[in-house]
Amino acid sequence: MGTEWQPGWIRNDPIRRTRVRCQHSEKRYADVERLDDLEAFLAIIEQGSQAAASRHLRRPLQSLNRSLIALERAVGVELVKRTTRRSEPTEPGRVFYERVKPAVAEIIAARNEAANARGGVSGRLKVGAPVLFASYYVAPIVSRFLMIYPNVEVELKASDEQADLLAEGLDIAVRIGESADDSLIARRLHALRVVTFAAPSYLAERGRPKHPRDILTHACILRAGADAVDQWPFRIGSKQQAVTVNGRFRSNSAASIRAAAIEGLGLARLPLWQIREPVEQGVLEIVLSEFEGEDMPIRLVWLPTKAPMERTRRFVDFLANGLKADLL
Repeated sequence: MGTEWQPGWIRNDPIRRTRVRCQHSEKRYADVERLDDLEAFLAIIEQGSQAAASRHLRRPLQSLNRSLIALERAVGVELVKRTTRRSEPTEPGRVFYERVKPAVAEIIAARNEAANARGGVSGRLKVGAPVLFASYYVAPIVSRFLMIYPNVEVELKASDEQADLLAEGLDIAVRIGESADDSLIARRLHALRVVTFAAPSYLAERGRPKHPRDILTHACILRAGADAVDQWPFRIGSKQQAVTVNGRFRSNSAASIRAAAIEGLGLARLPLWQIREPVEQGVLEIVLSEFEGEDMPIRLVWLPTKAPMERTRRFVDFLANGLKADLL
């Protein structure tokens, strides 16, 4: 004769309590449709660390970490024990892993079967994006898109200049900041924090600016290109104001601007994601954070002169959703 179930068992038994949480969590995840979070969790457990899982899934490490945090928040329990080199499941995490792995495998299999039925979506797409942004974010999302649509080809052109879509034959482009061509159809995705920064060696020699007007006496690393303006926007009081900057080095490459700043050449200004790693390592320091201006918008743009093909519409939605997930 079996023993009757007692409610207190769940309250006093962490494994049983986790199983109940898993059941509720599966329902919640069906609602929010964040398969990427579950895939990230499975990869972290199977690969042994977030860094290895990031390489395995070809997703940015920060995006992977956000997925894990979102999943743990939804489940309501810590799933992974983080250390400097290893990521191991907690006991609730092990139970959760065993329950969701078969379900995720079934969903992925169903997705792949559906992809095989999408034979009508085919052809080549030509996509433009800034250099660093292309390698950090766009290329991994393109890779996932191509796995779902086997009859589509994508050419990714990376350039920090705002390309002429018609002249370059681009179907779609990622634009960070204001677009030089307001005739394009645009879809706003997100906004990026933009910061002013310098190397500790430069700040030790020239002093740390305490107000935007102090920049007038500093060497600045400037942006080059047709759309470049030697003014940096700051919020002073309740108003957005532009401060004129001067310097002896300029480049149209964000990577070059970052490298010059690390060498101590002067103050520079870029989106935070482009310098997050050297900032965390102490190689660069953010200044004037209390005066930061408006965030820099990210948009997808395409030509209004022709109706987009089905592959373009699918890719626009896929890229938009992928960037929102990776950048939030």
